[in-house]
Amino acid sequence: MNALSQAERDLPTTRFARRVAENYPTDPDLAAMLDRKMALRRQGPGVTPSLDGLRASLTALLAASLGGEFTVADESWLTGGASKVQMGFTLHRPGPGGADTAEKLILRMDPREPINTTDKTREFEMVRSLVGTVPVPEPLWVDADATWFPEPAIVYRIVPGVARPSGAVTGQVVGLGTNFGPELRKRLAPQFIRDLAALHTFDTSTHLYRSTTAPTAGTVQNALWRLNYERRVWEEDRGEDCALIELAASWLERHLPELDHVGPVHGDYRSGNFLFDETSGEITGWLDWEGAHLGDRHWDLAWSTQPLFGHRDESGSTFLVSGLLPVPELLDRYEQASGLPVDHERLDWYRVLTCYSMMVKTIGSAYRVSRLGRSHQDVLLARLEGSRSVIELELLSLLERLL
Repeated sequence: MNALSQAERDLPTTRFARRVAENYPTDPDLAAMLDRKMALRRQGPGVTPSLDGLRASLTALLAASLGGEFTVADESWLTGGASKVQMGFTLHRPGPGGADTAEKLILRMDPREPINTTDKTREFEMVRSLVGTVPVPEPLWVDADATWFPEPAIVYRIVPGVARPSGAVTGQVVGLGTNFGPELRKRLAPQFIRDLAALHTFDTSTHLYRSTTAPTAGTVQNALWRLNYERRVWEEDRGEDCALIELAASWLERHLPELDHVGPVHGDYRSGNFLFDETSGEITGWLDWEGAHLGDRHWDLAWSTQPLFGHRDESGSTFLVSGLLPVPELLDRYEQASGLPVDHERLDWYRVLTCYSMMVKTIGSAYRVSRLGRSHQDVLLARLEGSRSVIELELLSLLERLL
């Protein structure tokens, strides 16, 4: 599997796809999504969506779901994120007494090939179960199998708010390094911890998740699934050899940590993925749940503390997690809020894994997707490789300390 072959990865044979899948068994629900990704890649570039086309698909979905009168209006493209096609629209339908009601909604659809291969049913069910526990946009309808739309899609209610302060010059690329300023960070930081603790202690026992296989506590299954998912994606997408990635994978495989507590994990918990009211400083909604799963809370802790998502304070001496608060303060206050301990050895393992995952996405998946022209965000995806040096330095620093 070490010899590079652009042709095999651009147009993967069934034999190639099966061999990679067998080498890296992972979370069975995501394994099925990766199988689908390889099958679609073999079929070619697909259809470039238009507003008219999406309106027709949306009308068909709503006709099947609502069973009554409705009108779709005000369709427009929405920006934000690096991997989804987003269309805003207004849904008109009769309310109580027959009066017209108008609701602002958003359609989020995968491009032909996203850099994150995920499961729409999992995202829909996980977010829906969290309504009322964590501020989230309510998901209303899901088309997980692309029955109505060209690709899997979810319709959400729109929550008000902004992802970064007005006039901020940081955070323009998917929220990386957003600087909220001293006053706003005082109001946002406690909510950042509150919502993370509420998520990780959420009782999932009364909810049915059809596409979320839970790993077994007391085993290394969860860690192995997460590692093998990334290794499989690297083999499917990469365009180069990378000794640092191979070294990291080897270390991760030899130090798989056990899972002590199974809980919901956001998967991309950081600045840029929450909206807030700029006047009150209240967080109004957590976004981008496509990486949500049942697993180890240390994934979110490791992901949120990545250097790429934060910056130093005004003195230049203290790194702020997601531009909000120092790492030790985050971990201490998280333990107090959640009642869950932070295992620093396990946190180190997940820090290496998150660096590994970022490397896979930026120099593997973003390269392959933009090379094949399978996303409407090809230019942005190519630009993401500019963050490679920051991630490589963090990964190298971690491995030098841990090896």
